[in-house]
Amino acid sequence: MIDIIIPNYNGVALLPACLDALRAQGRQDFLVTVVDDGSADASLTLLAERYPEVQLLPLPRNRGLAAAVNAGIAATSQPFVVLLNNDTEAHPAWLAELVGALEQRPAYAFAASKLLLFDRRDRIHSAGDFYRPNGEPGSRGVWERDKGQYDAMSEVFGPCAGAAAYRRTALAQLAEGGRVFDEDLVMYCEDVDLNLRARRQGLRTLFVPTAVVYHKLSATGGGNLASYYCGRNFALVWVKNMSPALARRHWPALLASQLGFMLQSLRHLREPAARARLRGQLAALRALPHFLDKRPRGADDGRWLCEANPSAAARRP
Repeated sequence: MIDIIIPNYNGVALLPACLDALRAQGRQDFLVTVVDDGSADASLTLLAERYPEVQLLPLPRNRGLAAAVNAGIAATSQPFVVLLNNDTEAHPAWLAELVGALEQRPAYAFAASKLLLFDRRDRIHSAGDFYRPNGEPGSRGVWERDKGQYDAMSEVFGPCAGAAAYRRTALAQLAEGGRVFDEDLVMYCEDVDLNLRARRQGLRTLFVPTAVVYHKLSATGGGNLASYYCGRNFALVWVKNMSPALARRHWPALLASQLGFMLQSLRHLREPAARARLRGQLAALRALPHFLDKRPRGADDGRWLCEANPSAAARRP
């Protein structure tokens, strides 16, 4: 059995496309849990009236994406956990392909979907994620026309949590204080942090090109909110996951990246998103001591950090 967890915040306009697509899945051995993160719209009414099969977990106040997903993971129990954004529409074969790949390949802990743009379905949003030692995460194939260049099943650095499958045993192995995702990150890059922790422990991710999901791109968040938290969390995720030895090796690359973002924001200071990113970078400095306390203390040769090849020619399983 499979638990599909959908975090929702004021997503009444988004949920029908997402949930109707789940009703149309060829594989039906799953339970859907919608974690409502303090919505002020009619989401709860919609779910009660039109989707009685969905388990609803309402949170009394908005706590952020990481906390909402953690609540969903804690409230469920099936061996496979699938996370799905509310601003998506899954192809009917998506779940069978995604979880089936993990069932057939026990060496892998996570599985990544192929994410395509909702309104331009020949364009890629993510064919699996990668990570650079300068602290910048990325998605393979982003904005490229889908010409089949990522149609081989392959190993990638990690999945985008907007449409990903996880073995529950792996999530339990990675939990920090009983929580899978770091709630101090609030939202954005919480999946990057999880992927880095997984890599440090030798857990591997499989990209499944036949598991297709169409994504509306930050329909729930995005905008200034995304700029703020990316400005804040790029640096904090790096600080948290770099051992002292790795930090000494790669801090010049991190500094160059952060300065580059700052200068770019200053050049566009009249734009709200640029100001939000600068506020995020300042917030990262304030949170730095707390995240330094979280970083690994043991010896680390950094082999897990080798940058995943963002091209189509990633390592085959």
